[in-house]
Amino acid sequence: MYMSFFGLAEKPFAITPDPRYLYLSERHAEALAHLLYGIDNAGGFVQLTGEVGTGKTTTVRSLLAELPAHADVALILNPRVTPEEFLLAICDELHVGLDEAARGSIKAIVDHLNTFLLDAHSRGRRVVLIVDEAQQLSADVLEQVRLLTNLETATQKLLQIILVGQPELREVLARNDLRQLAQRITGRYHLDPLSRQESAAYVRHRLKVAGATSEIFSSRALAELHRLARGVPRLINVIADRALLGAYTREQHRVTPLLVRRAASEVEGRGRRLRGLPWLTAAAVLLATAVVTLGLQALYRTTHAAPTPTTVIAPAVALTPAPPVAAFLAAHAGDTGTDAAFGRLFNLWSGTFEVGGARPCEQASAQGLECLADKGSLAQLKLFNRPAIVSLTTPDGVEHQVVIAAIDERHARLEAGGAVLEADLLDLERYWLGDFLLLWRPPLPLPKLLRPGTRGPEVNWLRQALASAYGESAPIASDLYDQDLTRRVEEFQRRHRLTVDGIAGEQTQVVLDALVGAPGTPTLARGNR
Repeated sequence: MYMSFFGLAEKPFAITPDPRYLYLSERHAEALAHLLYGIDNAGGFVQLTGEVGTGKTTTVRSLLAELPAHADVALILNPRVTPEEFLLAICDELHVGLDEAARGSIKAIVDHLNTFLLDAHSRGRRVVLIVDEAQQLSADVLEQVRLLTNLETATQKLLQIILVGQPELREVLARNDLRQLAQRITGRYHLDPLSRQESAAYVRHRLKVAGATSEIFSSRALAELHRLARGVPRLINVIADRALLGAYTREQHRVTPLLVRRAASEVEGRGRRLRGLPWLTAAAVLLATAVVTLGLQALYRTTHAAPTPTTVIAPAVALTPAPPVAAFLAAHAGDTGTDAAFGRLFNLWSGTFEVGGARPCEQASAQGLECLADKGSLAQLKLFNRPAIVSLTTPDGVEHQVVIAAIDERHARLEAGGAVLEADLLDLERYWLGDFLLLWRPPLPLPKLLRPGTRGPEVNWLRQALASAYGESAPIASDLYDQDLTRRVEEFQRRHRLTVDGIAGEQTQVVLDALVGAPGTPTLARGNR
């Protein structure tokens, strides 16, 4: 209904799984890496848990897509079965031949399965059993699962088992009568909901795949969507879909926080409770929305127009002690304008920025640098591994431009003029809505998009960079973007959680350069080059 109104080719928030819409947050990617490692290196069990809707099925589907070529998988989706039915389901998945006599005996089924596993082992195959909704397994079936780990050679387990379930699975496995099974679990991983930044990136990713060419949800609407959905992807989908419908019925091309709250109320069955808000609260919401709207996308505009003076009006009274990031921004407000931020970023690249000169990105291009302006998460910034200007908005609606010069697991080094703050990442995320701009130095002039079928020296660079990123020997030189190169680009994009389209766009180029760039290049990761 609303697709043509927003210029979409399809509904972006359908709750049915679609690999084209796959978005792996940092936590999901880490869980996937643990599972892949477990398949190749562990024995016994790996346990993956998470609340309803947090993306367990998405992670499993990603695992199936990235399984090594030497792995065979049995996927059990219905765990409410008897031990005999459970074993038969495994054999059916693995195409283990059973005669009618064997089907009536658990011992005979296990014997056939053991023979199959030994043969697979002799051929260098790895057999994996994945059980979804494992919290529903009965005690008898769980005991049969444990007995399957007894199928082994003198040096290796023949079957790798992955149990996927809701948090109740942890309680089930903690029972005293199942302690033998729990002791064989070699890896445990729990999926948390998405962070605010990841929620925003998730929504933007799905909209982009559906064909969106502009921002449909305002930054504040995305923050409200994260709060109401609590970072749960399934709830984000349901509320966002309803919000788009609400915007369409009101002929609004931009989703606001109020529309998100109405959508959440309808989804949760609370009707029109928001109409009963006191007039003062409603006025405050409208005022906050107006203040934020005035400052949206200031950083993006600076990349397309010459710098203009900025007036910052500080609040007259601080009612509560300011957190570290807010206090830092207030103390150095004179150094958090666009010009100061670009001056510091250029300095990190040993470049020069002329205030009042050409547009910032034109100045960068003249010095062999390129701009990448985008929206994303801290995980993406880590992946790009280049210092970046970020736009931070304080509760009073004032935008500040600072440079993230370094980052680790818990802190980011913020620089404003000559001032420095080691900011806690959780504190930083309170003020950052995902806007960033970074500089990078291409090894040779590169187009914004390198597509299959093109020719040129940049294509040969792409081949060499991919080989270097994987630690491979130099490939045969070729300036044709052929099918094999397309496949390798897709593999690289999938591994690094980029949009998988086989086209080496700016993000793919920057990540490649971050992995194989020249020594002395400024990086975000502490201690690199």
